[in-house]
Amino acid sequence: MVKHIILWTLKEMSDSEKESVKKGIKDGLEGLKGKIPGLIDIKVNTEGRLASSTADLMLDSTFESAEALKGYSKHPEHVAVADSKVRPYTASRSCLDYEV
Repeated sequence: MVKHIILWTLKEMSDSEKESVKKGIKDGLEGLKGKIPGLIDIKVNTEGRLASSTADLMLDSTFESAEALKGYSKHPEHVAVADSKVRPYTASRSCLDYEV
């Protein structure tokens, strides 16, 4: 199995806009479960940030294999969510992929 972890920092916006964007990202990405081959689990954490945090939200996903992760990155439903709900609102992205 492969873990795919993403940390995002959002662009500057009001607190109410941030909450709306976080909800859209969470709903969009978590809505991919069951739609993409090889995607075992997907969760977006938008809450519980401590003051020491430097990111606004986190994607924690699990795939059957590295090949499944590659397929996810190109899958049209994932690309649609990323292009409409994630990329327009994020200022930075960090990724960590590893085998478990």
